Amino acid sequence: MNKEHSTYDSSWDEDNEELFDKKYAEWENRNWESWLSQNLTFPFEAKCIEDEEGFGGRKSKKSFGIGHVVTVLSIFEEDDLCGIIIKVREGRKTGYGPLCDFEVASKDDSNYWPVREYVVWFANH
Repeated sequence: MNKEHSTYDSSWDEDNEELFDKKYAEWENRNWESWLSQNLTFPFEAKCIEDEEGFGGRKSKKSFGIGHVVTVLSIFEEDDLCGIIIKVREGRKTGYGPLCDFEVASKDDSNYWPVREYVVWFANH
């Protein structure tokens, strides 16, 4: 894990437009698949915060649905439309989903900030 991502980096706070623009320019030039492979430690737990069924706000009953905690096993591939696709496990089931649909719950987890940077970039690009 890269030490620079173990603490909060305020340079990309959206309320500081100048610093956010600078950070965003850095993100635009980043090879996300390679960078995430270098900065994430697998496996790790993540919570599904979105899925293709929309924004119901309630925990989904289907596997890998909103509100479910999964184990992220690896980066599977990069998709032109959905971005980084991850391989996940929930119980005995294994599946795949866009990284942008997940969050690492604890800011103390070394994977929190790399995933958060990607999710914020993906939502804004």
